[in-house]
Amino acid sequence: MIKQFFVKISCLLLISIFAVPAISQTEVDSTGFPGDNFSLEGALELFKKAQSMEEFEKALNSEDNNVNNLDLNEDGKVDYVRVVDNMEDDVHAIVLQVYVSEDEKQDVAVIELEKTGPEEAMLQIIGDEDVYGEQTIVEPYEEEFSRDGKGGPHADFERVIVNVWLWPCVRFVYSPAYVVWVSPWRWAYYPRWWRPWRPRPFHVFVVHTHPWRRHYHVVHVHRVTRAHRVYAPRRTYSHTVRTRTTTVRKTRTVKGKAGVSKTTTKTTVKTPRGKVSKTTTTTKAGVKTKSGKKAGVKKTTTTTRAKSKSGKKSAVRKKTTKKAGVSKGGKKRGARKTTTTKRKRGG
Repeated sequence: MIKQFFVKISCLLLISIFAVPAISQTEVDSTGFPGDNFSLEGALELFKKAQSMEEFEKALNSEDNNVNNLDLNEDGKVDYVRVVDNMEDDVHAIVLQVYVSEDEKQDVAVIELEKTGPEEAMLQIIGDEDVYGEQTIVEPYEEEFSRDGKGGPHADFERVIVNVWLWPCVRFVYSPAYVVWVSPWRWAYYPRWWRPWRPRPFHVFVVHTHPWRRHYHVVHVHRVTRAHRVYAPRRTYSHTVRTRTTTVRKTRTVKGKAGVSKTTTKTTVKTPRGKVSKTTTTTKAGVKTKSGKKAGVKKTTTTTRAKSKSGKKSAVRKKTTKKAGVSKGGKKRGARKTTTTKRKRGG
């Protein structure tokens, strides 16, 4: 009995040890933007496996694939993601798009694909800034094993850009018989096989997206430049989604810690005695906490510099005001401190 008791305790301890990193990981990954609920890495994995564009669109909208968890119109149902290919010569800008309403559409992401040789092609998927908060670029990669130049036992793994020419869907869109795919589905008109489901909580959805990150990673460079030029003038966004994302961007916090906002204004005024330049820098430590109340310290520094016409003498006046944050009840807490420094300098 005692032995069985200790075995159970040990199992519980192991479960708790492995569970904590998983929970903390989901907290780190959460941004608060709608893009949390659509996996760019997963979309590329489905594109890699699909035999055609129609099959790719169906895979995106399959609940079992755990790629799409979007609810941009907030009706309590996952949105249908349609696929639209914009083709020019050997360039494809494959848009993943959602109808937010009968009159508004929102691009979720675009797969930019271009041919770089007789049997070579490269691609990137770019998450829309109104869905992800900022443009998010993801591309496939492979690790190449290489030893150090000295021939020693140490070895390194280098990430290399993937040639996607052999992906079935890539070969499909470059075949002579390919007809440019434009999804026939639209607002209130969807395929019979599709049944929307309720969005999963983020901490449940995100667990399924981690495995794809071993083969796809975020980069900060547009490599598929020709396809990007094809897509840019065709980009579509919803005013509803943009407004919501702008609000999230302003109030976003990370792990309950408020960010820092810094604004600098410089003004120069001519007077009969010379020039007076005034520089005001306002630093806000703490925009909003999770409770929605302001916190942290607001610091304002105003520097006034006066110069004579000869430019030989100048007087500097520096004023710094620190203001404490606000408590949950909306009352001020902490002290307000003002420091004024005057300094004159000769020529």
